[in-house]
Amino acid sequence: MMFNQIPTTRPITPLLDQIDSPAALRRLSRSQFPQLARELRAFLLYSVGQTGGHFGAGLGVVELTIALHYLLQTPDEDLIWDVGHQSYPHKILTGRREQMLSMRQKGGLSPFPKRSESPFDTFGTGHSSTSISAALGMALAQRLQGHDRHTVAVIGDGAMTAGMAFEALHHAAHTGANLLVILNDNDMSISRNEGGLASYLARNLKQKTDSPVTAELFKALELSYTGPVDGHNFSLLLPALEQALAQNGPRLLHVVTRKGKGFAPAEADPVGYHALTKLEPPAKASTSATPKRPKYCNVFGRWLCETASVDNRLVGITPAMREGSDLVAFSRQFPERYFDVAIAEQHAATLAAGFACRGMKPVLAIYSTFLQRAYDQVIHDIATQQLDVLLAVDRAGLVGEDGATHAGCFDLAFLRCLPDMVLMTPADEADLMTMLTLGYQHKGPAAVRYPRGAAALPQATAIDSLQLGKSRTLREGSKVALLNFGPLLNSAQQVAEANDYTLVDMRFVKPLDSKRLEALAASHELLVSIEDHAVQGGAGSAVAEFLQQAGLTTPLLMLGIPDRWIAHATREEQLIECGLDAGGIEALIHQRLGH
Repeated sequence: MMFNQIPTTRPITPLLDQIDSPAALRRLSRSQFPQLARELRAFLLYSVGQTGGHFGAGLGVVELTIALHYLLQTPDEDLIWDVGHQSYPHKILTGRREQMLSMRQKGGLSPFPKRSESPFDTFGTGHSSTSISAALGMALAQRLQGHDRHTVAVIGDGAMTAGMAFEALHHAAHTGANLLVILNDNDMSISRNEGGLASYLARNLKQKTDSPVTAELFKALELSYTGPVDGHNFSLLLPALEQALAQNGPRLLHVVTRKGKGFAPAEADPVGYHALTKLEPPAKASTSATPKRPKYCNVFGRWLCETASVDNRLVGITPAMREGSDLVAFSRQFPERYFDVAIAEQHAATLAAGFACRGMKPVLAIYSTFLQRAYDQVIHDIATQQLDVLLAVDRAGLVGEDGATHAGCFDLAFLRCLPDMVLMTPADEADLMTMLTLGYQHKGPAAVRYPRGAAALPQATAIDSLQLGKSRTLREGSKVALLNFGPLLNSAQQVAEANDYTLVDMRFVKPLDSKRLEALAASHELLVSIEDHAVQGGAGSAVAEFLQQAGLTTPLLMLGIPDRWIAHATREEQLIECGLDAGGIEALIHQRLGH
């Protein structure tokens, strides 16, 4: 059955209604599986339409999910989904069907597997390419504990393009562990897979019609290889899985699926339908003629194209985030200078270093949460050699519904400790454009961090030039000085105006505007740092370190993300939870002042 639109009313699912656990699934006959798959797809489409979220990859693994929970004794046997946005059907079949309508909402289901949410979620997989390493550890632990149980890792949606997956396969071959790796080959990440592995798998699939596939790559790694098998045909999939599970040692089953399977628009446009925004009822649809503000990533994309048009040294690099970081226009206008390295953040950073060594000007567009994976390369290959690399750190700070795994809460802490690193925090659209230019022109490593979502309107009073390490004073007040770092400026300004506080947009975390800080410390009773970042090690910590080194004793209140994991909710709800909305900032200051 092919769906052509998202259901707006709950579908009738009599067979799915009987499944409250994999144990219930195992009581069905195999002849009922095609009907169950149709109902599961219908409910998945309906639930994601109500909540928003990933669904293209989930539609593609419906049959595989049913087959695995039927053949495995989950949760006693470990099943890991990688990347995690494949796991929605898994959640539906493991007792969380009704909770799917709370997906990505405050207090609701996580959009990724989460160990604390269900015993069936054996490993959290917000990032990609971790499943084989984790599964191998679980399989070896089972053996050491004297258990004879299966461990299965389903790796797909581009996750096999990361080096970590091959590090794990390399190790697995020599352990003899009872490990089954299922390569869910749908030829996609968010966009089309890039690189030699994708081409290799595509060639093998074409050869399948004429001759058996040898899959020499996996055999060379000393893995038992089976496939490829149609992942949507139960009569082929179930026997292939049974055969793979009956074997011993590390082995790989190559399963071919179609991203967006069963939903015509997603099959035709798997990139556009990688995820879905929540469907709003017609009465709630916006009728405003006011144009939408561009997102920060859109501002970056515009800057990238404008700069590349006047400087042919510029190269743009992304680890499989062409759409997310908005390099789409750049990739089309400057294809010879566009490099999508697939899900390989470490390689992306050192590739940028190599470009810089030969006089090019690399711009690495990377989410803050993914930059964490390339930290050693940023230190060893970029920073220590003082190479001209600009890091465009996207999705910095709280990111809303994707939750703690995707939040960019730590980049200030791990970047500002690097000698000679320039670190900038734009507050609005104009700031981002000028800081990207300054970072690009700077001789040495520089980073500009900016949040998810719509870019703030530029401050009317902030029409000035940008100088390295210089802040801008937006309001002169008394007693309290607010030190803003980044996108919370509008909230800070509300508080400053309501209480006659001084407001300074610091702009730079490194180098800090030390002269301005000295003057503010001398003329105010309290300094307040405000940042969309973890308090520990962030911009406020940088201010505290400066005050201590300068022998200044003016009290400092550091406001930011507290020392705990912030669960998924809207970004606005997360900011309120952290006390980083205008009301929260004001209340925390008054509390400190004893009001």
